[in-house]
Amino acid sequence: MNWFLLAFISALFSAAAAVYEKKTLFKLDALDFSFIVSFATLLFTLPFFLELQYSLLFRVEILILFIKTIFGAAAFLCVMKAIKNLEISEALPLLALTPGFVAVAGVVFINDSLGLTEWAAVLLMLSGAYILEMKKGKRKLTDPFKTLSNFSKYAYVFLALALFTVSSVLDRLLLKDFLLPPYTFTALQQLFYAVIFAIIFFIKQGNPLKTVKGLDRQTFYLITAIAVLTVIYRYTQIEATKLAPAALVLSVKRLSVLFAVILGGKLFRDENLKVRIAAVVIILAGTTLLIIG
Repeated sequence: MNWFLLAFISALFSAAAAVYEKKTLFKLDALDFSFIVSFATLLFTLPFFLELQYSLLFRVEILILFIKTIFGAAAFLCVMKAIKNLEISEALPLLALTPGFVAVAGVVFINDSLGLTEWAAVLLMLSGAYILEMKKGKRKLTDPFKTLSNFSKYAYVFLALALFTVSSVLDRLLLKDFLLPPYTFTALQQLFYAVIFAIIFFIKQGNPLKTVKGLDRQTFYLITAIAVLTVIYRYTQIEATKLAPAALVLSVKRLSVLFAVILGGKLFRDENLKVRIAAVVIILAGTTLLIIG
């Protein structure tokens, strides 16, 4: 299948999953939600284990995958907390700043250099973030900067950005350098997610049966839908990454943010939605320029 179509399918299903996640998080705590979804997703991932290459289980790639999944699970939990606490049309665009965050971090910490095009892309992304935080009735030019500098409000977003940076690097290492098969990657990653969230849940909450039994029918259906959507968007992204450069795949996959902001923003009646959609377009333009520029 064409890599663009795979990446576009991944974007659509990722956007749908994000909207359902926001709807479910009205009823569940972020940790409860992450724990239940990880096991629901594992159930729908079971067919992938039929194609698992068991000869790889005791190789270094699997250890790297487990470490990568720890960062990924922590990032997922932070994203869920951010989606729960913020409007979806505000949280997701900020999370789309990950490439810019990675680029600047490289300059600061490992002496990377950025060309004029890359700096223009970062500036474009920052402009989008600025527009995103423009509020109705606020006239001061410094108001968006004050909002963005509110660490307590955006702590989970900033932490997720850092964790996604590490996770993305390890993704590329496993899929491109170690050539880990997609079925093996998907199956074991989801198993590790379930194990990690189970450990966190038992430490924090204790017996999970009370939480599971307390789910109403609507929440159960929502979690089931999220699990199916998650398996599809993760796998199609992995398959697309096999067929095309990761930069191109990510640039298409990030359309999920725009789709989720439009759909979720209207569904949940987020404020200042037209301005936020414009901000998302600018952020994604900057992201694309940075990735493929």
